[in-house]
Amino acid sequence: MQLETFNQLNSVEASQVLQNCVHIPTWMSELLQQRPYQFKQQLYQAALAQAQTWQWSEIYSALAQHPRIGEKKAAAVLSEKEQQFSQREQGQIQTDAVLQLALYQGNLDYEHKFGHIFLIRAAGRSGQQILSELQRRLENTVEQEQVEVKQQLSEIALLRLQQEIQ
Repeated sequence: MQLETFNQLNSVEASQVLQNCVHIPTWMSELLQQRPYQFKQQLYQAALAQAQTWQWSEIYSALAQHPRIGEKKAAAVLSEKEQQFSQREQGQIQTDAVLQLALYQGNLDYEHKFGHIFLIRAAGRSGQQILSELQRRLENTVEQEQVEVKQQLSEIALLRLQQEIQ
């Protein structure tokens, strides 16, 4: 969609576009209030700035909208657009049976340690790179991991926003 179209959408429609990027109501609300945007870069910068204000409780709630790496379904029901984003993001990951098993076990270990799914921007990463990051992040403290999850979620949201509004 073009930026001009996004600026002209009613609040409900524009909110749905943003929700497809990330389920954080304060982020959506702030971006909606700042409309109209003159340039795409202005929207992207506002989105990035707002992402820096996310609280862990918001991030934790948003994690339900993401499937585990290597799985197709999230804990929550996703819109068709969110499913397309997720499939596109994870679709490039090539895994063999050994790598798939390692990712599965790593996901379980991660969830046991941190209490939520392992989230990573999968776009542009190989299965082996994701597994390496998963193993590295298992060494994090809870506080370190919350910082990493926030960064990864904001990268995912910005990529999706850039795909939605071109």
